[in-house]
Amino acid sequence: MFPWSDSRLWLAGGAAAVLSGMAKSGVPGLGILAIPLMAMVLPAKASVGALLPILIIADVFAIALHRRHAQWHQIFRLLPWVAVGMVAAYFALGSMEDRTVRPALGTLVMVMLILEAVRRKLAWDRLPHHPVFSAVTGVAGGFATTLGNAAGPIMNIYLLARGLSKEAFMGTAAWYFFIVNLVKVPIFAFRGMITHDSLVLNAAVSPLVALGAWLGYAFVSRISPRVFLAVVFVLTAVAALHLFR
Repeated sequence: MFPWSDSRLWLAGGAAAVLSGMAKSGVPGLGILAIPLMAMVLPAKASVGALLPILIIADVFAIALHRRHAQWHQIFRLLPWVAVGMVAAYFALGSMEDRTVRPALGTLVMVMLILEAVRRKLAWDRLPHHPVFSAVTGVAGGFATTLGNAAGPIMNIYLLARGLSKEAFMGTAAWYFFIVNLVKVPIFAFRGMITHDSLVLNAAVSPLVALGAWLGYAFVSRISPRVFLAVVFVLTAVAALHLFR
């Protein structure tokens, strides 16, 4: 049972909805901050399951805003490898605990962030286009998203490494996460991570996703591409550090 009388549950759920809406519509990297917020008031796996429907609702807003700018070949290149990571995470959910998984995810994201910084500094152009890069990113992203809805930073680095414009970045990410998050629903339901209580919470806070989507879209439409890239990098680093908590 969820602690319905605890005001922290409603604060965390509401904040998660706003953050998810902002992340999906205009401020990538911000949404992962919802993960520790939910985990503060709910058991680890229950918090992950409760967050997924919120993310899917936010995905719908993101698609409505950015659907025309998606680069589908980027998505199709990743999906087979993402499936491998999701299968691995499905089995891991039965045995691993979040206190073991989260530091591993944080380490992975930080390594990829450093790798991308080095790539830009040394002007490496071949790394992002190598099949191994796509394979590693896809498997890691599939594993991270299924285990803890934590693939945002990994996908951010991948798309940045591809040199996408901010419009293409948002459109491609919107469709990618919508597809992947829908696939996760039966996995989470089978593992008992999506329940009647979690759906009640989702229904209550879902209007706040629209507020977050509006705030995110208003923000991204007024920011320069250079500042946009800087914001993505900073928020991704902050989000990765939160995984160590």
